[in-house]
Amino acid sequence: MSTIQSAAKKRRYRPQTSSRRENRAGLAFVTPTFLVVLVVVILPILWTVLLAFQNSKLVNIQENGLFGRWTLDNFEQVFGSPGFWSSLGTTLLYTIGATAGSVMLGLVAALALRRPFRGRGALRAAMLLPYVAPVVAVSFVWEVALSPQYGIVNEWGRRLFGWDDPIAFLSTRSYEVGLLGVHFDIPLALLTVIAFETWRYFPFAFLFMLARLQAVPSSLEEAAEVDGATISQRFRHILLPQLMPVIALLSVLRFIMTFNKFDDIYLLTGGGSGTDVVAVRVYDFLTSRFDVGAASAQALVLAVVLMALLGIYFKFFGKKVQEESA
Repeated sequence: MSTIQSAAKKRRYRPQTSSRRENRAGLAFVTPTFLVVLVVVILPILWTVLLAFQNSKLVNIQENGLFGRWTLDNFEQVFGSPGFWSSLGTTLLYTIGATAGSVMLGLVAALALRRPFRGRGALRAAMLLPYVAPVVAVSFVWEVALSPQYGIVNEWGRRLFGWDDPIAFLSTRSYEVGLLGVHFDIPLALLTVIAFETWRYFPFAFLFMLARLQAVPSSLEEAAEVDGATISQRFRHILLPQLMPVIALLSVLRFIMTFNKFDDIYLLTGGGSGTDVVAVRVYDFLTSRFDVGAASAQALVLAVVLMALLGIYFKFFGKKVQEESA
């Protein structure tokens, strides 16, 4: 009996190996992060999925259990509500336009500021102002500047371009313009919020691409210049291949962020005048109808559409981007 007890005691107090100590240390470091992600991200997502399949109103949400009152009426209400498909198309146009605009403007700014000149540091710092400024402040500035009553944009338009009447940029759904004798309508309010999104988030792309451009060896461009390559040829055959992995990553990140964007549009237009994106509809379902279930179903549909679009992107373009970055 004593022999068995001594053997058990030896197994109990067996010294730990270095790999086991490293595993314990790694687990100790990972556990706080996992708990934060679990409480802040995973549990709210699971609760949203649960509410999407329940008949939950704001007044009776506390009465709902985990396995009671299951229904698909929320999704029927979402898909059957007027304006859902048009809002989804508006969301795609807004997302694609703002993503492409911010990435392209960031590329132009990075190319312009990659060479040293006097005042470059101050100009780089000024480039970050739209991104770091509070969204409430910059949206208010845009509202004042674009106001048809006292906005500086309309004042410049009357003086420089001879506008007869002021233009309500943020409250005009469709505006007729003429170009080379051809008249057509443009979604003015939607284009305005796309311009705001482009201006506000191009510094995000600017920082990434400027860092990548500064890592390109200058000897490559110097050798191409000696061989007689033009500026456009140096950009196309030297700089652009170096930037393609960064541009692809930025496009994915900005697409995800813009597709779920709510605050910018709501502060500028409130979702009116043709800017009714899906995220604003989720907020309207929750605040105007107090329908938590329908709002959760709409948010779930938005997430599924986003995952489908990202799946298509990685299916057709992910491998190509990896080959170019290799």
